[in-house]
Amino acid sequence: MSETTTIVAEFREDAGKGASRRLRREGKVPAVIYGGHRDPASLSVQQADLLHATENESFFSTILDIKVGKDLTQQAVVRDMQRHPFKPVIMHIDFMRVSAEEVLRISVPIHYIGEDISPAGKASGVVIQHQVTDVEIEALPRNIPEFLPVDLSEMDAGDSVMLSSIVLPEGVTIPQLEQEGDDNDMAIANAVHVKESQGSGAAAAADEEAALAEGELGEVAELDEDTDDVDKEEGEEEGS
Repeated sequence: MSETTTIVAEFREDAGKGASRRLRREGKVPAVIYGGHRDPASLSVQQADLLHATENESFFSTILDIKVGKDLTQQAVVRDMQRHPFKPVIMHIDFMRVSAEEVLRISVPIHYIGEDISPAGKASGVVIQHQVTDVEIEALPRNIPEFLPVDLSEMDAGDSVMLSSIVLPEGVTIPQLEQEGDDNDMAIANAVHVKESQGSGAAAAADEEAALAEGELGEVAELDEDTDDVDKEEGEEEGS
């Protein structure tokens, strides 16, 4: 289980856009905490403290202690967070209360390890692609991992690692794999051959799109030339 992070908050009574703007001018973030069979409560959190906490990847997948005053502490997880489009400012955050005995569904990050020592990682002209960076799990709060490691040390060129191959801690399941049907499993990483001239996988895709666009433009140019020739011939016939 990941370590618990404490977020210091204050109750707030004002609501609405005007109140939220005033809070932000004061260096605070409007927040709401709900769930746990209790009424929602409006809170505010210091902007600087919250920004610092969000620098840690585990902030979004860990159980938080929301502390209000000296005596009131409630465990919760982040359910939604809104950032400013271009400023380093958090506009609003939602917390959801959790119970120690209730199964929680939450997304946790995937950490790929051993990539640099794998046969694929050492091979020339091979790129290892991470198709998935986080996965939704179900677990009791005490069993939620900070992240899920995926070992790529044995990956060879052409190999794929599937969602079902993730080694899960005790008490943790992946809901997607619990559903009926054969289409729920998926590749989360693969090792693909890339031509030397193409560079990385992203560059290869860009080159392919550029080549396709160039081909389409060439076809349009040829069509225009053919059309011009037809127009000239028609004009000559009319003039004769």
